Amino acid sequence: MSLSPLEYLYLTEESIKELKNGNTSFKFSQPVPTLRFLYELCWVMVRGELPFQKCKVALESVEFVDYASQEELGSSLADIVTQLAQDMSLPGENRQRVNKLAKWLVESALVPLRFFQERCEEEFLWESEMIKIKAADLKSKEVRVNTRLLYQQTKFNLLREESEGYAKLVTLLCQNPENSTQNASAATVGIIKSLIGHFDLDPNRVFDIVLECFECQLGNSIFLDLIPIFPKSHASQILGFKFQYYQRLEVNDPVPSELYQLTALLVKRDFIDVDSIYAHLLPKEEDAFDHYNAFSAKRLDEANKIGKINLAATGKDLMDEEKQGDVTVDLYAALDMETEAVAERSAELENSQPLGMLMGFLEVDDWYHAHVLFDRLSHLNPAEHVKICDGLFKLIERSISEPNDLVCKMQLLGSLPGVVTDYSMEVANSSSSRSYISLRKELFEMLSSVGPHLYRDTLLLQKVCRVLRGYYICAHELVTSGEAGFISQTVTIGDRTPRMHLKDARSRIEEALGGCLLPSLQLIPANPAVGLEIWELMNLLPYEVRYRLYGEWEKDDEQFPMLLAARQTAKLDTRRILKRLAKENLKQLGRMVAKLAHANPMTVLRTIVHQIEAYRDMITPVVDAFKYLTQLEYDILEYVVIERLAQSGREKLKDDGLNLSDWLQSLASFWGHLCKKYPSMELRGLFQYLVNQLKKGNGIELVFMQELIQQMANVHYTENMTEEQLDAMAGSDTLRYQATSFGITRNNKALIKSTNRLRDALLPKDEPKLAIPLLLLIAQHRSVVVINAEVPYIKMVSEQFDRCHGALLQYVEFLSSAVTPTAAYAVLIPTLDELVHVYHLDPEVAFLIYRPVMRLFRCQRNSDVFWPSDSDEAVSAANAEKESESSDSSAYLLLDLGSSRKPISWTDLLDTIRTMLPSKAWNSLSADLYATFWGLTLYDLHVPRSRYESEIAKQHAALKALEELSDNSSSAITKRKKDKERIQESLDRLTMELQRHEEHVTSVRRRLTREKDTWLSSCPDTLKINMEFLQRCIFPRCTFSMPDAVYCAVFVNTLHSLGTPFFNTVNHIDVLICKTLQPMICCCTEYEVGRLGRFLYETLKTAYYWKGDESIYERECGNMPGFAVYYRYPNSQRVTYGQFIKVHWKWSQRITRLLIQCLESTEYMEIRNALILLTKISSVFPVTRKSGINLEKRVAKIKSDEREDLKVLATGVAAALASRKPSWVTDEEFGMGYLELKLAAVPASKSSTVNSVAIPNGSGPSVPQAEPSVGRTVAAGRVADGKLDRPESSMPKPDLGQVKQKGSQSTNGLDGQSMPSAALQSDTPIQKHIDESTCRPLEENTLKAASKISGEQEVEERERDREKASIIKEDVDPNASKRRKLKREHMASEPGEFSPSAHPPALSINMSQPSDGRDRGERKGVMVQQRPGYLDEPGLRIHGKESASKAPRRDADSMYDREWDDDKRQRAEPKRRHRK
Repeated sequence: MSLSPLEYLYLTEESIKELKNGNTSFKFSQPVPTLRFLYELCWVMVRGELPFQKCKVALESVEFVDYASQEELGSSLADIVTQLAQDMSLPGENRQRVNKLAKWLVESALVPLRFFQERCEEEFLWESEMIKIKAADLKSKEVRVNTRLLYQQTKFNLLREESEGYAKLVTLLCQNPENSTQNASAATVGIIKSLIGHFDLDPNRVFDIVLECFECQLGNSIFLDLIPIFPKSHASQILGFKFQYYQRLEVNDPVPSELYQLTALLVKRDFIDVDSIYAHLLPKEEDAFDHYNAFSAKRLDEANKIGKINLAATGKDLMDEEKQGDVTVDLYAALDMETEAVAERSAELENSQPLGMLMGFLEVDDWYHAHVLFDRLSHLNPAEHVKICDGLFKLIERSISEPNDLVCKMQLLGSLPGVVTDYSMEVANSSSSRSYISLRKELFEMLSSVGPHLYRDTLLLQKVCRVLRGYYICAHELVTSGEAGFISQTVTIGDRTPRMHLKDARSRIEEALGGCLLPSLQLIPANPAVGLEIWELMNLLPYEVRYRLYGEWEKDDEQFPMLLAARQTAKLDTRRILKRLAKENLKQLGRMVAKLAHANPMTVLRTIVHQIEAYRDMITPVVDAFKYLTQLEYDILEYVVIERLAQSGREKLKDDGLNLSDWLQSLASFWGHLCKKYPSMELRGLFQYLVNQLKKGNGIELVFMQELIQQMANVHYTENMTEEQLDAMAGSDTLRYQATSFGITRNNKALIKSTNRLRDALLPKDEPKLAIPLLLLIAQHRSVVVINAEVPYIKMVSEQFDRCHGALLQYVEFLSSAVTPTAAYAVLIPTLDELVHVYHLDPEVAFLIYRPVMRLFRCQRNSDVFWPSDSDEAVSAANAEKESESSDSSAYLLLDLGSSRKPISWTDLLDTIRTMLPSKAWNSLSADLYATFWGLTLYDLHVPRSRYESEIAKQHAALKALEELSDNSSSAITKRKKDKERIQESLDRLTMELQRHEEHVTSVRRRLTREKDTWLSSCPDTLKINMEFLQRCIFPRCTFSMPDAVYCAVFVNTLHSLGTPFFNTVNHIDVLICKTLQPMICCCTEYEVGRLGRFLYETLKTAYYWKGDESIYERECGNMPGFAVYYRYPNSQRVTYGQFIKVHWKWSQRITRLLIQCLESTEYMEIRNALILLTKISSVFPVTRKSGINLEKRVAKIKSDEREDLKVLATGVAAALASRKPSWVTDEEFGMGYLELKLAAVPASKSSTVNSVAIPNGSGPSVPQAEPSVGRTVAAGRVADGKLDRPESSMPKPDLGQVKQKGSQSTNGLDGQSMPSAALQSDTPIQKHIDESTCRPLEENTLKAASKISGEQEVEERERDREKASIIKEDVDPNASKRRKLKREHMASEPGEFSPSAHPPALSINMSQPSDGRDRGERKGVMVQQRPGYLDEPGLRIHGKESASKAPRRDADSMYDREWDDDKRQRAEPKRRHRK
């Protein structure tokens, strides 16, 4: 059997061959490890591959990596040979070589003989001839020697001992020399040795007497010199016998404390080992642990029972407990329980020798060994014993005495601020150097060992807090200023860098806070000073670290029954106080709550927050009671709120999936009120939590941000604005504030401070600024909430979108008002290009954020003029320069924000805007118009003079009321004087702002007048102007907010009144109502459809105003390009007043039709949105009795619906329709132009939901009413009651459907609908005469423009005339009309009821009648599709030279759009019913 092969790394075959040949010049190429080379060398010689004699040669030819002496080489060789000798698998030949190798190594003096004799077995030594006796004899001799040395005791002849020697010994040891010098110690040692020798004394007994005397004289240092003359191993045995003596049952005396101190002193001096003495101590750890666990379990059960209701208690006992009068709180209940427990454990300290040993170490100031015992006995909680705790306090006091003096000195010099709000320290002395505070790690080990028991010495606790605070500040200053700022000899941080030192200091302080200081606070009753000291230390740490410490605070309470008892007691007392907390006893009970919170802030505040989540009415008294809390408790309160908010397992929405849970609303309201009232509340943690949640896609918690903004900044978000509030939103800041202040004074200092605090929390100086990340995340969440919302119903998605959109509006309003001046806001937010292309925000959201920045574009010609204002200099310059580039003042606008941003010109902004929309959109829009629309606000276009005058009248009335007060006391006079000054200041401000507002609107209108001609004149595709304008501008903004909805209507009115070329007002309204209104209703959310309804209300009100009087129509519309029939040619023929009445009739019927279709739909969203829209426009629609009756019937059906929210909405709509019923007119009155709109108020419903959604913002007594033409004296553009004062020609104008004739210019499509009147119903010739006389101007213009029409087109015209005459004749015949209705719609027509099958008489004008292309044989080239869901559908195109009045009518029903002919509707009707 051969040895297993070894992988040789260094002794390769070549090297072995060289060594065998005796090549003296051979050397190994590189240094080798010693052990590895020797191991390979021994194996080579054992295997016989290399002779023993070559070993020296090999050692001489190698160089070792690690230097080894000759003795170390011999020791390594001896170890290797010993290992080889113990290998029993070696074959006989190889084993013989091992023996020979060992013998040769000894003979060659490479390995000393003693190395082998120490390490090898007896048999191997005998075989290698290293011993002269046999192995068996050597083993026997070894046993005898070990027995004699270790187990045989020296026998002394006690009879020969004389007492004189011991007497002299005791006398010598009991002497207390005054000067214990080294010479005296040496003399004493010599005398003791003489006594032992002369009197033949037993050395062990002498040692025992020496220890006994040392125990009585622990302060005598001579004994420390005497003990080394005795064997150290005997000391532990002698002391062990002493401890064992006191363990006897017959001995009742406790172990003297001096014995513990003596033992500890000997261990400290390294005379004995702690483990050698610890083995003699009783009780053993296992027994002690079992006893303590039983005792601790009993105390934990008692603590857990605190606050639990006894179900076995009788009713009388419970009543007696509840009938207690004043609430009393025992702040010392937990301490009393702790005192009883400590007294019960006092016997344990006397009987436990390990604990006594621990006390001894503390007495002799030996923390190293005391820490070892603390770790061993940690399960026994040794610090609970008062004596051990006092000893530990003494050590801590000694450790911090010098740093504490240094801290006091630095505070006196001003180098260490008393209240630190940041990490900086001012240099106090002139030398610009300061002392450095350094703490040893032993101090933090002591604090960890004492744990929560530091409460027993509050003075020491405060010293520890101050020292730790100074320690951290110095460590931080060391990083910022370096070691040069400190006295060099005091800075000792070892080899660590300042940053590493700061990191260690922070981790140590965190450990001390979490393990000692914060738990100790729970057992200190009502001492706010301690809490303030702890807060001064914690305030240096970031809030993330503080919150982590709070979260870990109470996790270890189960290990300390006293902490659990304190927590349970505080929770019980807090609940008892909250039951009786009211406004009357707020001061008394509020102080009691504060006293409880001083000791147990986490428990008390968490209990209060739990109660607030369940009982919302407790918010106000609790917030008022919190005025007695300290800053530490406010900080803990914020953590508790975030903890409750982030707690999993609780639904944040109610079961309906729409409304927020009650606990979440209560918590948000509580947090808003709290932060508003107390300036010391920190908000960064909550904002960071909201940012993190938004990153995860959760936006429900934004209600907290909304509450904060509402409470602290008084920025409210509401959809249900009154007419006065909505009108005031167009005014100045003061007017808007007065309308939305909700009773809060503008000069409220507390409001200003809270607003600034909220702003500073979002934009701190040195912390991460969360204002813009939060803004961008909210805007992005608004875009993705529709896609990522995991809800079963679309109404839930709608609710989440509306909630997020409201938060966005409120937050942007706050930022734009709080960050002043506007230039600071502009520097803060990203550029428009970044908002759209980097952060991917929707254009409407991007302009919402960027709109204030657009007002900083400054005119380079006049630095005092900003966009959109205009100056006289700019006008004169524009008039003087004839070139178009020079005349465009916008080219001279520049945005310069200083060195932080690159200047941006208006041209650059327009280039950015062109990248926001598809390229085809700019065929019908211009970037100038787009920027103007999105950059302006309601303030730029409309002056609510009535609101200004109303507020001014209120201020005058307030002044008059103050003057009438009869109280002439000094305080009343002073108060009146201040109030008068405040009111007069508001009055002057309103008057000045009214004048400034009027000048601003005039200036803006002057700029718009100069720029209007370039807006649409360069657009190549004028047919889609209105569709693109609606899709890209009107709809995104009118559904954005209520003021934006009004702004859209006013902007359209401004375009009309300015006479903007190529903008057709009639076509705009026609496309809005006939093509885009229904799909918009179906795809809007609840709040969006309300805003759309407001926009439609403003549009219809303007249209009814124009229709109310022909003189008004002629003055405001008759000569405007917006009413041109051929809108490609703005100066062409205008729509007449009669034609406008007829198209107005069509709009009314179309709105009725689409509302009925939505109300009869099976989709929830369509029904709800239709009801909301009808609520908003109920003041102006319906107008005719027929439409109103049909809508009433559909609404009545919904009132019986099983869905409660629809029933509530329908109830409100029904009430609004009922109030408007007396003002409804007949169709004939509508057609004659004698329409009188009485805008009646909508009665309030009993349901709160009806009050919130059923009553329209535009309804009520304040809504203006269009009066009859007879006797109307209202000025143009001014509503009668002044609710919406607008200058002349400023009301929004409708638009017409577009008509384009093949080979000719485009016209407004005046279709074949007519209106029922006596003249129309008498006979057909009159109808034909009306058609021809009304449309003759249109025919003439059409014939002039269509001179090249082919004969085939003329044939088509005659055929269409005959078809039209036959249809009109059929419509005049009631019976034929009824038969056709029954045949086509299979429904009975009832008098007064509208249905999709009922066809009113034909009209001669249809404003948006596109052909459907059904009759391909007659209508070649006609191609118009019915696509109501698309917003980019072009206007009507009619080819031929027929006039609009002669356009073929596809449907005789005036209530429909005539977009489907009879055959198409007949096929589509069964499918529609099937879908229903």
